[in-house]
Amino acid sequence: MMNTVEEAKNTEMIAVKVEKFTRAAQISLRFLAMAATLAASCIVLTSKETVLIYGITADVKYSYSPSYKFFAAANLIACVFSAISLLLFYIMGLTSKSINYFFFFLHDLVVMTLLMAGCSAATAMGYLGKYGNKYAGWMPICGYFDKYCDRITIAVTLSYVAFFFYFILTVISVSKSKSSITQVIK
Repeated sequence: MMNTVEEAKNTEMIAVKVEKFTRAAQISLRFLAMAATLAASCIVLTSKETVLIYGITADVKYSYSPSYKFFAAANLIACVFSAISLLLFYIMGLTSKSINYFFFFLHDLVVMTLLMAGCSAATAMGYLGKYGNKYAGWMPICGYFDKYCDRITIAVTLSYVAFFFYFILTVISVSKSKSSITQVIK
């Protein structure tokens, strides 16, 4: 009889430790995703360069490309949603109800998808900037605008990191949602 009571206490202690670790991981990942998306959007929004090419002054800004505008907007939206999710996680996370985890799963999935779309658009434009498209007659510009291309590359990398954080958050949220539902059913 004593053995089963001790096993139950150990199982409960392990469950509490896993819950604390999961909450800490979610808070950390949400904060890091918020920081990465904020940095990515700030870098893109401040990226511009002016150079002299064959006696002609040429400049490049993020606002010249609809893809980079979308990328900056997607990262700003993800940053704001990350801040909101941190606040909601603090408020709603104090009670571990399966419906809360389901809402976080939906939130994380939407933000992850938004980041994926923004990263894809920016990556496509970056590829064109670096290599051009000889069939369409588009010349690569990164040979002329090195600093601009380097800043955009850093921003896209940060956004991919935030996308990865949201991927992990999505997996955690769906896992917690599933385990909470199975506990309710039992």
